[in-house]
Amino acid sequence: MTELKKTALHPVHCELGARMVDFGGWDMPVQYSSISEEHQAVRQRLGIFDVSHMGTFRASGPEALEWLESLVPNRVSALVPGKALYTQLCNQQGGTLDDLLIYRLDETVFQLVVNASNREQDWDWMTSHLPEQGVVFEDLSAQTCILALQGPMAAQVLSQVLNQDLSTIGNYHLSPTDALGFPLLLARTGYTGEDGFEIFVAPEKARQVWELLLQAGQGAGIRPCGLGARDTLRLESAMPLYGHELDLQTSPLEAGLAWSVKLDKPQAFIGKSALQVQKDQGLRKKRLGFRLTGTRRAPRQGYTLWLGERQIGLVTSGTLSPSLNEPIGLALIEALTAEEIQAIEIDIRGQRMPIEPIKLPFYRRPNRIP
Repeated sequence: MTELKKTALHPVHCELGARMVDFGGWDMPVQYSSISEEHQAVRQRLGIFDVSHMGTFRASGPEALEWLESLVPNRVSALVPGKALYTQLCNQQGGTLDDLLIYRLDETVFQLVVNASNREQDWDWMTSHLPEQGVVFEDLSAQTCILALQGPMAAQVLSQVLNQDLSTIGNYHLSPTDALGFPLLLARTGYTGEDGFEIFVAPEKARQVWELLLQAGQGAGIRPCGLGARDTLRLESAMPLYGHELDLQTSPLEAGLAWSVKLDKPQAFIGKSALQVQKDQGLRKKRLGFRLTGTRRAPRQGYTLWLGERQIGLVTSGTLSPSLNEPIGLALIEALTAEEIQAIEIDIRGQRMPIEPIKLPFYRRPNRIP
């Protein structure tokens, strides 16, 4: 049996009494108290997550920009230094290998954060498409920890810890700092739908930063949060999870991510032709958000959706929403008319019940950061 990998903060999670689970080969905290309590802390106050299992790559050199443009459907050249964007890696058929964030640190230096379970395959895919020269590609995962400080109080508490004004760091912007006497990279990004920061730090300094943030956040009601709350938070915000809304059989267009696919960018990229065909000929399947009324039973991945006696889709994610106090779900369904969508039913353990289609996201935070 393969031993599970552990982040630098693994001892901290055990000391705090977290329930640990196997997540993509990593021994990670799923919850410390209850998922609902941790979820509400992030929505209303402040939560801190260890997401150091994520993969961190760096691409640098005079050809780094053009190389990245050839790999992803979003427009990397639109990034100025100090900004980040969301995108995907696609295969030639337009299927999704992974989704990721790209941070532009400098004119010729880019940092990439990929999903933990896909890190090795992403590395192999990207290195197989490296040019012979002009790009230095490094895997910095073992030298990087990532802490996610998320919630309405995030900026206030992080400013207090660093004694630094963070108001100039806008949404999807980043800034390096050595305010604590060692290098940190602060990115105003996250996977919760709330304001917050992802903090990149060397593993040997991760515990110090974690404890400083926990101490400073006590007055704000900070809670350590696990992957369970991270999942319910991202689902309410309709953010995709690889292996659920995205996979090799699902394109970014089918997953409702057309805003991140720039078919008009001049550079060719892997999967561009297939995605263009999908756009021109119409999608075979589409993302659907829905809720259930009159029940507390939560939809789960793999539950079937029906139009009459015809199965027309599958639930990709579902939960009993802590914020909305009702069952919600995301699904991939056949392309249907608006009238047909209103007649869809879900099968929950042999019982059919109607769904109510809903405009996404399920939850949108007030006072969004520019």
